[in-house]
Amino acid sequence: MIDLFERPPSGPYLLSHSAGLMPKTARREFEAGFFDPWLSQPGESWPKWLAATDDFRSALAGLLGGRMADWCPQPNVSTALFSLLSGLTVTPDRNAIVMSSHAFPSLGFVAQMAERLGFRLRLFDGDPGDIATWDEVLTADVAVVVAMHVHSNTSVVSPVAEIAALARARGIFSIIDVAQSAGILPIDVMAWQADALVGSCLKWLCGGPGAGFLWCRHDLKPLNVGWFSHDNPFEFDIRGFRYAPDARRFWGGTPSVAPYVLATTGIRTIAGIGVETILRHNRALIARIDPSDRTGKGGTLCYRPVDMEKTMTALTDAGGRFDRRGDVLRLSFHIYNTEDDADIVAGCLA
Repeated sequence: MIDLFERPPSGPYLLSHSAGLMPKTARREFEAGFFDPWLSQPGESWPKWLAATDDFRSALAGLLGGRMADWCPQPNVSTALFSLLSGLTVTPDRNAIVMSSHAFPSLGFVAQMAERLGFRLRLFDGDPGDIATWDEVLTADVAVVVAMHVHSNTSVVSPVAEIAALARARGIFSIIDVAQSAGILPIDVMAWQADALVGSCLKWLCGGPGAGFLWCRHDLKPLNVGWFSHDNPFEFDIRGFRYAPDARRFWGGTPSVAPYVLATTGIRTIAGIGVETILRHNRALIARIDPSDRTGKGGTLCYRPVDMEKTMTALTDAGGRFDRRGDVLRLSFHIYNTEDDADIVAGCLA
């Protein structure tokens, strides 16, 4: 399976939490899905391009669950989150957006700006992996809860199905961010029963940048619309806007096509290998470095070395590609990593 991906020439690649390696077939399939329609029918390539974006939506549904109609391409997670928030109605006595202070900062930035729509952002500092924490913070004034499935700086997994159940029982709209889990942890949107989901193909899905997505099982009416949010984008009546009958109402203006053509190859490659297979491989490689229980953790080993500079130098000298957040090294093992990669890392950390 290693041979399925474009690997850097030397050293362990440990950045799947940031940008996963693309499949070798991505170039060929991108040529066929994006450039060939343009070259064969200049100016008339939209029907094939739109079919390619439907392929993207279908691939997401196949891997993550739900109906294709409830999936919509998005430029990134931030845009997806704002689109969802803009479609909600809040009241003065129920207007809080609750999320962990450990969530990815971009989510917090979006929630802060949503205060112009009548929301109030409330961050909490407790353990996002403990359902008791969520039970305490989901109070009667909460309109929306935003939970990261996996937290990028700690690899802590939130109990998202339980959070969604709490929210549902209390009339709170639930949004789950799977940017750090899609492709490495099993996901089934129908089993979770959250109200919405946002994510990205850049990381464990190995799909490159620019291919975000959202899933929503409700008929929300977002504010940031465009002609591709229309029931019939090619009607061209400036006085008559009708929301698309499915999740395409979140699409907005003229869409990018290239990122989704590229990302579809990554999604289908991951689906073909199997997320459970990837997760078992990830756990086996991490165990060669740290044999402790990984229950409640994502795919990234967040390691605090005694001597940060010495450890980073050792990893760099070994050709390792990794990153650092504060006093934490982030090291991610995907299906394209090997036992040799893990043993090299273990030696550097020792």
